[in-house]
Amino acid sequence: MYCLELAGEDDAFAAREAEAAAAGVELLAPGLARAGHVDRDRLRGLAYTHAADELVARTEAGIDAAAIALDAARIDREGTVAVRARDVRGLTGVSTAEAERRLGGVLVDRGFEVDLDDPDHELRALFSAEDGLPDPDSDAAAAEQGQIPASDGVCVLGWLDCESQRDFGERQPTDRPFFQPGSMAPMDARALANIAGAAPGRRILDPMCGTGGLLIEAGLVGADLVGTDAQWKMVRGTKENLDALVEGVDSAVARADATALPLREGAVDGVAFDAPYGRQSKIATHRLEDLVEGALSEAARVSSADATCVLMADRDWREAVSGTAWRVTDRFERRVHRSLTRHVHVLEKRPDGR
Repeated sequence: MYCLELAGEDDAFAAREAEAAAAGVELLAPGLARAGHVDRDRLRGLAYTHAADELVARTEAGIDAAAIALDAARIDREGTVAVRARDVRGLTGVSTAEAERRLGGVLVDRGFEVDLDDPDHELRALFSAEDGLPDPDSDAAAAEQGQIPASDGVCVLGWLDCESQRDFGERQPTDRPFFQPGSMAPMDARALANIAGAAPGRRILDPMCGTGGLLIEAGLVGADLVGTDAQWKMVRGTKENLDALVEGVDSAVARADATALPLREGAVDGVAFDAPYGRQSKIATHRLEDLVEGALSEAARVSSADATCVLMADRDWREAVSGTAWRVTDRFERRVHRSLTRHVHVLEKRPDGR
């Protein structure tokens, strides 16, 4: 069993991406999830998971409880250790320095030598609580009034197993050879690519590739790439960006109408795209509604029966999805700023194929 340390503020979205690298993902507490199995290579490519830890114990979000749980736990490791504690999102008020000192003391009492610089094993102590822990005075007042105090939160102890590669800052859209305003941030592009199934041996399509941000991130985790765009400028720019940032995968980018793709049936294993935003985009040949529904229909035609399609947009497109061979399995709303919320639709093929 593993504990996943989630990134960002949208745990449900992070957990959905984590399913690309872990089995049986369940949310445990704010910023934390558990999983039964982890693919280390794929986890290193996740955007919204920091790390996976092999579970040692789970208890209340207090240092005393954590020390008792660690002392009672079975530990089948040898070598030097270090303890790293986190108050996830600052929700518990636990002193991480004190937690590290106490838990390190437990390990020393059990015969381990502490090495803070280069340990053989790193114990993570993760403290979290739903909506934060109440202060003692509020708990006492609640008890006097016959009310049940809020949850004591949770502490998860686990040995660090693997971490994701946090290099997204090196690929900001403005630093690429070709840039256009409105380009998607690398973390979001990576998450969408992962949800769509990007991995070595799989081919990912972006039928509205723009500057190529989604394809870049899919290629960096080993997927082969197919991109199309209605504008020659975007096709040339995507090729330029892929040449500069992605190596070792097959890629093909061409000018095409997303509603009439020059691809055979079942040619790709997954699809991800960022639909035009109606207030910002000029669409010469289609109404926006027809474009999105047509692109979804074509994506269904050219993708395999078990493919996943991820559609990001500035609005809810479930009605457009309903007229295609896709069905919505998950939907997330991700606020960018006051005037823009991005809607992420995760789609799978309908069992009846209609």
